[in-house]
Amino acid sequence: MRILSLNCWGGRIHDPLIDYLAHADADVLCLQEVVWTPGENTGWLVYRDAGVELPQRANLFDEIAAVLPDHQAFFAPTARGTLFDGARSVLSEFGLAVFVRKSLPVVGQALDFVHGAFSPDGWGPHPRARNAQCLRLYDYERQSAITIAQMHGLWETGGKGDTPARDAQTKALTELIRRIWPGDERLVVCGDFNVLPESAMFPALAEVGLTDLVVSRGHTDTRTSYYENPGRYADYMLVTPDVEVASFDAVAEPEVSDHRVLLLDLR
Repeated sequence: MRILSLNCWGGRIHDPLIDYLAHADADVLCLQEVVWTPGENTGWLVYRDAGVELPQRANLFDEIAAVLPDHQAFFAPTARGTLFDGARSVLSEFGLAVFVRKSLPVVGQALDFVHGAFSPDGWGPHPRARNAQCLRLYDYERQSAITIAQMHGLWETGGKGDTPARDAQTKALTELIRRIWPGDERLVVCGDFNVLPESAMFPALAEVGLTDLVVSRGHTDTRTSYYENPGRYADYMLVTPDVEVASFDAVAEPEVSDHRVLLLDLR
């Protein structure tokens, strides 16, 4: 089984991103910063905030689904806010997406907010709402189930240090996982957590039996050349001891976002 995690950056590196996801041969793709604008035919929209403009692929969710016809697609928005096509404003949704190969039946799932609540009328003030997805899949080849969870962690103006909001987010994530994961089978947790390796989040997740593969395997960078700020950690993938890791990488090339792809192969 191959599990992929990536912050898609709103599809800004669009063609390389779509090509990579189409050919990665991943069984499960956990994606953050996915845009969906049903009924909108424009390819590109623009996010504007405090003088910053970022291109967003209007229907990134649909475009990824189109190149993964053998996968089920699950979209989980955190908010619906305004993007722009020139001067024209367009309401668009933004959030998480999971794609699961159809040969892996989904036998349990949970979706909830780990900070805030869904905002239907705008992106909201920082720190903005965040959610998490948790799916339990049955692996016919191994005759066993596996639980996979993903989260896009809080972005706070003060940086990536521990805060009460981040502590509460970790608690909410753990409670969400425990709704689905029975505790005696494989568990993988991944995403763009927006924290540093010394965060209190990791000792808390260790209490569930999770170990991070990024730092423990010597990776010192989960960002690409498109990210120009200091602090090169953001993305993590954690596993329980019963997960047999065949290989793991924070993929440096190709660059398909300002985040690196995290790629895990299981035995």
